[in-house]
Parts: sequence; C-alpha cells; structure tokens
Amino acid sequence: MNDLSHQAFLAPASTTTEIPFYQPVSNECVLFEFAYQRQLPLLIKGPTGCGKTRFVAHMAAKLARPLITVACHDDLTAADLVGRHLIGDGETIWSDGPLTRAVRQGGICYLDEIVEARKDTTVVLHPLTDDRRILPIERTGEELTAPDEFMLVVSYNPGYQNLLKNLKPSTRQRFLAIQFDYPNAELEQSILMTETGIDLALATRLVDIARRFRQLKQHDLDEAASTRLLVYAANLIAAGCPIVDACAAALVEPLSDDLDTIAALMEVIKLHFGSSKGSNK
Repeated sequence: MNDLSHQAFLAPASTTTEIPFYQPVSNECVLFEFAYQRQLPLLIKGPTGCGKTRFVAHMAAKLARPLITVACHDDLTAADLVGRHLIGDGETIWSDGPLTRAVRQGGICYLDEIVEARKDTTVVLHPLTDDRRILPIERTGEELTAPDEFMLVVSYNPGYQNLLKNLKPSTRQRFLAIQFDYPNAELEQSILMTETGIDLALATRLVDIARRFRQLKQHDLDEAASTRLLVYAANLIAAGCPIVDACAAALVEPLSDDLDTIAALMEVIKLHFGSSKGSNK
C-alpha cells in the first residue's frame, strides 16, 4: 500500500458509541476514509480471523455511522437482503431487509464472506455499486437513492476460493479492494497485550507459536492460526487457565481433527511452555 497517512477525511466521531480497538497494519484506515468520502464500495480480502470484521466495526464507529452486518451463507437470497412482505394481524406488511435498512439510514452495510452467498443474490448489489447508487425494490415499486453517508463493504477469504465460490468479474470490478493479512509479530504482540492484558513475554511466545503454525498451512493445516485464536488463548491464560490447556483449546483443537496433526501441534506448544498443566507463567 502507498503511504497516505498524511491525509484523512473523518466525520465527527460519535459521542455515544465506543470505538472498538483496532491496530492499523498499513494505510487501510485512510483508504477506508477516502472510499467513504467519495461514496465508493469496498472489498476486503484476507484470511480468517485477521481483523476484517473488527476493522469495519472500528471504522463505522470512527465515522459515527450505524453498522449493519450480514453473515452471508449458501441460502442467502435477494429477499433476505432487500426485504419481503410478511403476514401479520390479518394484513400484509412490508419488512425491510438489512441492505434496505442501511440505505434508508445512511449506514454502512457489511456483507461478511460475500462469496458464500448465491451468485444470483449478489446481482442485487450492482445498482448500488456504480454511479447510480440506487436500490430498486421490485416488490414495492420503490427505487431508493443511497444518501452520501451510505457505504457498502464486503469481505471474503481468498483461501476458500474455488471454481464454485468466487466473485463474478462483473461484481468484483465494482469495488475498491484492500488485501489484509495477519499483522507482523510486533503488532500482533501489541494487539494481544491491549486486548487481554497479558505481558510482553507471554505475548511474544504466543505469537511465535502462531507463526510456526502458519508455516504449516497448505501442508498439514487447511487454515492458519488466526489473530482471533491468539486473543482467545491469551484471554484464557489471563483468566487463570493453565497455558498448555489454553493453547490446546484455542490454538490446536480449532485447527484440525486429525489426531496425528493435533499431537504434532501439541508438541510445539509443550516445547515452548513445558508440559506442566498447572502453570501459567
């Protein structure tokens, strides 16, 4: 990323909403601000647990905009996003979907793991992601024009991409894009200390374990140990859980069901911390 840190365009921060902690890795915060200012949609790419969702929550709070998040899945339909008619008390009433609510409110709509949604569903986004910035609601005959404050953000994990699950070029090229990855060791240590209150020595050892596990991705592991899992492990340890037990529950078991792989990962844990279950020093 180019260094744009000398420029920023921020709306006044909300006085009632606490801004979630997020440790910038590069210039992603400034790029988000530029996209918001110019009403441009944004695509965030990165592995599981690297901070994509926290980043969006952080920026929404910093810009003082309501955030509506949708966890995409195989059964997500256009009606799930836009809305549908419901029957209640003997009458039919219209109920806005999350995308429609975000447009009406001038909020930020975040579609997490967009590639999980059906391809015919993502087509509904097209009129919102070009110069029209409109949302046609066919079932009510409305055509909503997105206010300047509305922003569409989507994310996905490239590691899950295959021929059946990817973004159509006609959709992908409607978005700006930012590539996320796990933070460098120093930043990741800082995140663990800030989020959980552990000391630098423990944070350093946990991050070192995660980096060793990440070297095994595409060999023995389908997914790497994420920053999110590191935070889980550190939280357990901070609460008094023995280190080896915490690492087993947060850094080993979530990564594999293969008994040989689990045993190999546990050996790495024990080399770092010893086999004693009663110590969290």
